[in-house]
Amino acid sequence: MSFKIYFAGSIRGGRQDAALYERIIKQLQQYGHVFTEHVGNPDLEKGEVDITDKQIHDRDMNWMQESDVLVAECTQPSLGVGYEIGQAFALNKKILCLFRPDSGKSLSAMIRGAENGTSFVVKDYKEGDIPDLLKNFFSNL
Repeated sequence: MSFKIYFAGSIRGGRQDAALYERIIKQLQQYGHVFTEHVGNPDLEKGEVDITDKQIHDRDMNWMQESDVLVAECTQPSLGVGYEIGQAFALNKKILCLFRPDSGKSLSAMIRGAENGTSFVVKDYKEGDIPDLLKNFFSNL
């Protein structure tokens, strides 16, 4: 089965993990279409500049509506990623949140506390774990 995937990762909150996002997106493409592949673009330092914030919001919320699942890399704190997770939750989308505890950061209790093991999954990981985490998540949908 081919899924419609919304990938969330920090843009304006910090681009330290852009190369990692790009690698995750490449792996996600094995499972279907990723609406938000631009999140992995290392040249997207200040966000998209050729469209307005309103256009970004509306486009992304349309993609969210169309998607089957949200996969969010949550290590770099981002208001936008938190908003996207909340929207996906409200729309009853299947959600996978990925967090790297070796970053020295703490994942928000609002994210970790929403985990239910089925429709909202939170996984602590190292990059080498991603293939198995994605395989398990998508095989259980």
